Amino acid sequence: MGDSVCEELEDLVHFSVPDLPARGYVVMEEVRRQGKLCDVTLKVRTEARLLLASNQPVCCSALEALINFAYSGHVAIDQQNVQALLIGSSFLQLQNVKDACCSFLQERLHPKNCLGVRQFAETMMCTTLYDSANTFLHQHFVDVSLSEEFLGLRAEEVLELVGCDELNVKAEEQVFEAVLAWVHHDPDQRKTLLPELLSKIRLPLCQPQFLSDRVQQNELIRCSHKCRDLVDEAKDFHLVLERRPHLPSFKTRQRCCTSISGLIYAVGGLNSSALSLAGDSLNLVEVFDPVGNFWERCQPMRTARSRVGVAVVNGLLYAIGGYDGQSRLSTVEVYNPETDSWTRVSSMNSQRRCVVRYGHCDFLSCDAPVLLLRWTVVTEMSVSRSATGVTVFDGRIFVSGGHDGLQIFNTVEYYNHHTDRWHPAPAMLNKRCRHGAAALGSHMYAAGGYDGSGFLSGVEVFSSASAQWSLLVAMNTRRSRVSLVSTAGRMYAVGGYDGQSNLSSVEMYNPDTNRWVFMAPMASHEGGVGVGCIPLQPA
Repeated sequence: MGDSVCEELEDLVHFSVPDLPARGYVVMEEVRRQGKLCDVTLKVRTEARLLLASNQPVCCSALEALINFAYSGHVAIDQQNVQALLIGSSFLQLQNVKDACCSFLQERLHPKNCLGVRQFAETMMCTTLYDSANTFLHQHFVDVSLSEEFLGLRAEEVLELVGCDELNVKAEEQVFEAVLAWVHHDPDQRKTLLPELLSKIRLPLCQPQFLSDRVQQNELIRCSHKCRDLVDEAKDFHLVLERRPHLPSFKTRQRCCTSISGLIYAVGGLNSSALSLAGDSLNLVEVFDPVGNFWERCQPMRTARSRVGVAVVNGLLYAIGGYDGQSRLSTVEVYNPETDSWTRVSSMNSQRRCVVRYGHCDFLSCDAPVLLLRWTVVTEMSVSRSATGVTVFDGRIFVSGGHDGLQIFNTVEYYNHHTDRWHPAPAMLNKRCRHGAAALGSHMYAAGGYDGSGFLSGVEVFSSASAQWSLLVAMNTRRSRVSLVSTAGRMYAVGGYDGQSNLSSVEMYNPDTNRWVFMAPMASHEGGVGVGCIPLQPA
């Protein structure tokens, strides 16, 4: 809104445009009051409505307020007049008032009104407001599903919403309950839609007991052959393992609300005084707030670990294996951000450094967690790989690049946990090891590393739509052993080694601008860190 000003008093906003001459406003208002130099006199009776080209009614008080704004540069916006002011300002092309009204609504989004605001924004072609309301809807889906607005949605709107990957839910059971509440609100008209709605729900992700006790026992579901078939399919997922690969992939893909920002944790690594690649291993942990752009220390681990694997599961952060300065580790500990404390859990079957998300598998076999309470050995990869990039993408574990002691790879393979098999994937454009890997939406990134002749700043990205890798704008700094992590639609490259020294610097990639920019550097680490992001729940 440029240099305009909004002074807010609870649910009343006084909007003004101070960059226009204030004395001129006084003169224009006085001329108007005296009835001089007025080419047109507009009279609107109290009960009248002015129908605009969009067939949207503008009440006379809103029209009067907009006319007064033209003479005074000031308008008061409140809950009662905001929609009428937005309609009128849109028709009269008062863009600054329209923007102020959109901001007013955006700042007051609530689970009880976001659906109505979204629909209104779409009607008025207010793109920013629509996107904000849509994001709010995804972030607060469970609370929104309890509102009257949700129960009044059209069938096609519910189908689109339930099929969305971006819903912020702790469990798929919450999506089922929302759909069931919508159907039961008008069962005579909506029960025929239940099979189609149920097909959008990821029933295999529901707990078996919930499927048996809650879903299968519902009277509307029991009366529908199609619904019963969907329930049987979900139960078979838990009981008949060989049928899992034949399910549509979306039905077993966890929903993930990427618009929710998270805190990035840098775990272990090397001390900041180390001038060589082989610095001392640390037990230090620090956390980065991407919104505030600052780092702060939190509770250290019980064990010093560099090149440590990090995974985040159900809001808990796991530090896996690593190197304590003398030997490789098989131990695992878990961090609870609510209590700021670390707890030891079951160790791996083998001593490993750089495993899971951050890292690398030093041996041919790979350990995989089962509920992270015990470890089990899974099928070997196609080749021995060390110093790989590893990330979870499209519901599968992808391993990229690395080396076998003789050569550096550009090949990629992924693990299907339903079949316990590794499958080849399109190779990267460049060979690299000790690089960072992470997923962001429908794209997988590989950044930095070492290609056998030099340390890399280059980045490439794999698109699930095209199934191809393409080059991305390079980072500002060469980074080997870099940690890559994504949150809220942004990618962060943390630490690393540039060929001369360990790095504390951090860069952020913004897909909207296609640029890497420096963020606040780590305070206590340089190189060798493992990273993980714990999502924050929206306020």
